[in-house]
Amino acid sequence: MTEMLISPITLHANPERVVILPFTISITPRDSAMGAGSRVSRICDAIAAMSLEQVRNELEVVNRDFTSRHWQARGIFLERFRQIKAMNGGLDTLGEDHMALIGAYFCHEYSYSAAAVMNPSVVLHPDQSGAGEGVNFIMSTRTVGEGHISTVSFREGTFHPDGTVELKPEADFAVAAKPQGNAPLDGVVTVHGHQACPISETVLFPVTRSQSNGLEDLRMLKFTDESGSASYMGTYTAYNGKETACECLETSDFRSFKLTPFRGAASGHKGLGIFPRKINGRWAAVGRLDHESIFYLESDDKYTWNYGDRILGPEAPWELIQMGNCGSPIELDEGWLVLTHGVGAVRRYSLGAALLDKDDPRIVLARSTEPLLSPSEDNREGYVPNVIYTCGAMRIGDWIFMPYGVADSSIHFASIKIKDLLAHLGYSPAAVDQENAAE
Repeated sequence: MTEMLISPITLHANPERVVILPFTISITPRDSAMGAGSRVSRICDAIAAMSLEQVRNELEVVNRDFTSRHWQARGIFLERFRQIKAMNGGLDTLGEDHMALIGAYFCHEYSYSAAAVMNPSVVLHPDQSGAGEGVNFIMSTRTVGEGHISTVSFREGTFHPDGTVELKPEADFAVAAKPQGNAPLDGVVTVHGHQACPISETVLFPVTRSQSNGLEDLRMLKFTDESGSASYMGTYTAYNGKETACECLETSDFRSFKLTPFRGAASGHKGLGIFPRKINGRWAAVGRLDHESIFYLESDDKYTWNYGDRILGPEAPWELIQMGNCGSPIELDEGWLVLTHGVGAVRRYSLGAALLDKDDPRIVLARSTEPLLSPSEDNREGYVPNVIYTCGAMRIGDWIFMPYGVADSSIHFASIKIKDLLAHLGYSPAAVDQENAAE
């Protein structure tokens, strides 16, 4: 195994990270032991009938238990009241305290990372203030909570010139990003984090039906267009409990996020990794179209991906079951670096890499014959044992910085010099030139 610099920092599941979400109760009228009518109407009527003193006493209990755990909790309760009022009707003459209490009854806390944190990707931070000689980054994480629902959350940190990593302290609160108004059940949706919240407080939850059971494995990248303008985007897996689909996230500021389903034959496959710039005037990506190999794809439309050319397939024993990309390609002087995963005996996931030609990424210049990083005795146990996985690394000077998930349970951090990684691949320009000349 190639020597890497492994940070002592490890992120684990944290049940203390909670957000307030709507608590949904059926509004449909039905007969029950409490008589005919909907539960929502019954609850609202009961609270509306309370005296102001009773309401304030109940709110005092709610405030004592919850306002210190959430940012602007009263505002969230009032917003939830407006939603309930729109669904239920009536409730026109209530004071604000009654409104807030009704809203609180139709909310609940959700611990979004109680079960696991895993499968990170990383990009250059748009704000480099305070980095000193280092580089600030934003890391996305897949966080898993009650019901095994996956969400996307973020952490900020600094990568230092010596290859070490520093994470900024976790924010005190977490806030769910939300669409403005009524979100569509299907199609494109934009969700907004609060403008006053830091990036590390924002959590992206499922919104549409295709995402209902989770947003999984965001592969972030910083995309630069032909004019030199940069924006952030990424692909992720939308899961509805039965089927998966690949979708696109786009943001300019990590405050608002546009979520768009992909179209085309490749949209039903996981793991599309988009190149950080166009190749020969076209959008380009690597992905898995046959569940076991890596393909190179091009498109004139960033939302439509169909077929491509198979460029890498399982060869070595550690990747014999299947392989796939681990994030978007990284541009080096020598070519495009693609991190890969391979699955071997006993469903053991290891990480490898490949180097693709700069001008024609269909050409594979070198690939791992041995794993770059594999599960070992000290990093194999967890929710899904024997898995090492990442959704994206980044180049920082002479380094490749790679956060990675272990056993679908925790996140670790590795750094490797580019020259050492190329040596692992067995790449030398002279050998490639000689091989091309022989052909």
